Order: sequence, then structure tokens, then C-alpha cells
Amino acid sequence: MEASVHEAKTNLSKLLKAVEAGERVIITRHGRPAAELVPPQTRRKVVFGSLKGLVGEPPEGFFDPLSEEELKEWEGD
Repeated sequence: MEASVHEAKTNLSKLLKAVEAGERVIITRHGRPAAELVPPQTRRKVVFGSLKGLVGEPPEGFFDPLSEEELKEWEGD
């Protein structure tokens, strides 16, 4: 569904209902797409420790500082 800016201002409640029903709403300005109304993304609940036992320990030396040569390579010199 497309709606001009004027139509969107006039019918915002109807457009929101359409989006809630799963419809894609494009708002146009002078016939060109300017914005899109989409439903909000659902946020996933973060559960700390949920990967415990599934992820292994980092290899030995993983947290050691980089050597000068490795640092130069990392920085692109």
C-alpha cells in the first residue's frame, strides 16, 4: 500500500492498523518513496549464562597482548 504524505497525515490510524495486520505501507512524497511503515522488531530477552557449557574456553594466550609485528599487521601498516 502506498500513501502520500498528506494521506498519511490524514489517515495515520488506518495506516497503523494496516501495518499491524502485516501490510507494508510506503509513504511517498511527489510520487517517490520517502518512508516505510513497518512493525517494531521484537526484542529478544537476554539470558546471561545461557551458553554455559556450550562454548569452550579460549585458547591459551588468547588474551595476551599482540607482538609489535602483529600490531602493525592489525593496524594495516
